Amino acid sequence: MCGIVGFTGWREVYPILLECLQRLEYRGYDSSGVATVNGNLNVRKAVGRIAELRKVLVQSPIDGPTGIGHTRWATAWERHRGERPSASGRHR
Repeated sequence: MCGIVGFTGWREVYPILLECLQRLEYRGYDSSGVATVNGNLNVRKAVGRIAELRKVLVQSPIDGPTGIGHTRWATAWERHRGERPSASGRHR
């Protein structure tokens, strides 16, 4: 189960994505991430609540007017690693 939000416009997108993900957090997700595009693809991820992702973004900001945000609830793989089965190589 997951929540996905996207935005494209003329201003910085990551604050908008964080606000949208925050609104989905009541569903009990255990990890999140955002990706923005500004000529390059910029990705940040965090395990835990959206506040953890916000801390990651303060330490390592990203920019761009287009982006996507994602939350997920791990049910079939290790929660503490915050990885998707397709990215881990163990669940292919």
